[in-house]
Amino acid sequence: MTPQHRRDAALSVVGALLVLVSLVIIWAARLTVPRELYVSELGALGEPTAEAFRLALLLLVAGGVLVAWAVRDLRARTPILRRGTPALSLALACAGFFVAANVPCTAGCPLPVGDTFTVQDFTHTLAAVLAFAAACWAMLQVAFAPGHRTISRLSLAMALAVGAIAAAGGLLSLARWNAEFGSRLELVATTVGIGWLVVVGLVRAVGPLRAALAGPAQRKLIDNSAD
Repeated sequence: MTPQHRRDAALSVVGALLVLVSLVIIWAARLTVPRELYVSELGALGEPTAEAFRLALLLLVAGGVLVAWAVRDLRARTPILRRGTPALSLALACAGFFVAANVPCTAGCPLPVGDTFTVQDFTHTLAAVLAFAAACWAMLQVAFAPGHRTISRLSLAMALAVGAIAAAGGLLSLARWNAEFGSRLELVATTVGIGWLVVVGLVRAVGPLRAALAGPAQRKLIDNSAD
């Protein structure tokens, strides 16, 4: 294994672990709140979980950037998905989550209608929605990138799941109907999306490690199947 491969593997593992810690913090914060609420409301001004949620988003950003670096060589084969790379899409998602972390919504995270909705809420909501969209686009790009079949199939399934679940939760919120169920859907979508980042980071680290441990006759085969 070259020094570059060792660095890439180490960064991938660190990125995956940071993202995993982020997910644990989000769930720990959510379990301390006895009422139903959307994920963003964990970081709303005045919420006891606000600082923990902000830390979780910043860890997600840091880990996501490292995972983006790990997949910098991937590129989708499908023409429409070749507009950018998974690494670029993940970097844009991280930028959106960084803004959302530093511009939290106001108390209650008002819907984008009515007098209670502010410019701060608009900024937070827009950043979070664009970040989610960029992350889903990255999943699709990885799903149609040549190479690792297992991670491609997993990425496609997770991209469809995150898109469908998040859209359903958002529509329920906008319709102001069954918001409790909608908030649970959003938490599931968040968990699936962050879980995908963890898996991708670990898988991208395993490839170079397996290549280093394999014999010369197997190394080329492993490189071709895992990269």
